[in-house]
Amino acid sequence: MKNLLRQQAKEKRKSLDIAGISERLTELIRQNELYKTSQNVLLYYPMKYEMNFLGLLSDDKNFYFPRVNGDDMCVCPYKQGEKLEKSSFGVYEPCSTPCEPSLIDVAIVPALMVDKSGYRLGYGGGFYDRFLASNPHIKTICALPECLVTDELPKQDFDIPVDVIIKSL
Repeated sequence: MKNLLRQQAKEKRKSLDIAGISERLTELIRQNELYKTSQNVLLYYPMKYEMNFLGLLSDDKNFYFPRVNGDDMCVCPYKQGEKLEKSSFGVYEPCSTPCEPSLIDVAIVPALMVDKSGYRLGYGGGFYDRFLASNPHIKTICALPECLVTDELPKQDFDIPVDVIIKSL
């Protein structure tokens, strides 16, 4: 069931104005109290047809990007303009030395879809769920167009819901 939903979500995204929606969602993230009160933010580098929140990098915060290390995910500090390398997954990752996840206040997490209870449909690797399970102090935001927010998604015991869902038309 999840694989079918992943396929449907990927197809749906291809028909969307990703740049325009990303811009609106970026502004809504900036207005969110959780984001406004956070100093250390975990952001992700967008893949094709994925929401792009790199505009947040101009905010007065410390930013971090995830880097996959085997089955685990670590967080690395990032300063605008620093070099990123393409991983085996095709995602750009920082080259900086990983830091303690305890520094992170909020993570803006990617998703193909999210349900109204905060459960995400990701790409199936489980990296974020494992990372968040090990770092329960980190608050999470998932921002998507309204058409990718659904009533309920299939979930498993290891799935970790996000704290805040931000949606836009």
